Amino acid sequence: MRTHEHSTDASADAEAAAASPAPGSAPVPGSGGEASITVTTEGLPRWLDPVARAARTIEPRQLSRFLPPESGAGRQSAVLVLFGEGARGPELLLMERAGSLRSHPGQPSFPGGSLDPEDGDQTTTGPLRAALREAQEETGLDPHGVQLFGVLPRLYIPVSSFVVTPVLGWWRAPSPVGVVDPGETARVFTVPVADLTDPANRATAVHPSGHQGPAFLVESALVWGFTAGVIDRILHFAGWERPWDRAKQVPLDWRA
Repeated sequence: MRTHEHSTDASADAEAAAASPAPGSAPVPGSGGEASITVTTEGLPRWLDPVARAARTIEPRQLSRFLPPESGAGRQSAVLVLFGEGARGPELLLMERAGSLRSHPGQPSFPGGSLDPEDGDQTTTGPLRAALREAQEETGLDPHGVQLFGVLPRLYIPVSSFVVTPVLGWWRAPSPVGVVDPGETARVFTVPVADLTDPANRATAVHPSGHQGPAFLVESALVWGFTAGVIDRILHFAGWERPWDRAKQVPLDWRA
């Protein structure tokens, strides 16, 4: 995603509305009409039930004190929070921004980006299509193998005025992924959920601006900011979080 900043703050809209073709059908972004994409929990692995339940019940202020402007202002975007199952069990798909980028070089993130006009209505299926389209463009992901099963409340990033919808997906039929554009992405990788919940891999990131937030030291990467905040809240509300030392700090520099 091209919107990585220092905050993890939510607004309203707990779930995007979507038309409903056959339950469990694979979404196809941009294939014409609102009926080409859906959100369904049918057929999910049991271990994802707590995440799906959290997506249905979580309130915006349980995620953040920052809410999108009531005026509707803000740059609409979406990210794909994609859960798969690897050799070590449940895992998440992440990517790392290219080190040559001016904004947050080398920072890990979810695939995602701004909504395009062809994505459709920003209040219903637009974020769903944008999350899948951006993931395909950035990682080569085949969206036919992804089952969307939930949408978290929209998050607001005040420093950049981005309004971000986290779209939850189950990688039902995994496809090869990798760097599509080296100018934007340094690598694409997965992180076992077991590593994210391991207290030894958790810390508090401290930015020179004074901002503090959760961080994860996994896969030779420091995951912090927006992405870490979303992961942190998912682990918490899914009941997967383990006690960790919040006094353990990782300093960031001004380039972050």
